Amino acid sequence: MSYRSLALVMGAVTAMVLAGGSAFAQEEQAARTVVGEQMLGAAIAFGLAALGAGLGLGYVGAAALAAISENPKIQSRVFIFIGMVESIAIYGLVVVFIILGQ
Repeated sequence: MSYRSLALVMGAVTAMVLAGGSAFAQEEQAARTVVGEQMLGAAIAFGLAALGAGLGLGYVGAAALAAISENPKIQSRVFIFIGMVESIAIYGLVVVFIILGQ
């Protein structure tokens, strides 16, 4: 399965979950629905950030090992690039805290 079709399937599932959630909710259930939607949004935000960081780290790590094997002097530069890719997951965690308001 290609990444494009995987993203399409994930988007379709997310749209179905969000569309069917709170159309006919009662007022006392509205607060619980909002909390549930916040949790769902936080989970999707961090899940996609972690997925992107994992895919990016796979590509960067493979290229980094190939580059270090040819020229060991660039090892410090490679660690900077790997840190930049891993920061994507940290940004996702920050978005989760913003969504949850904590």
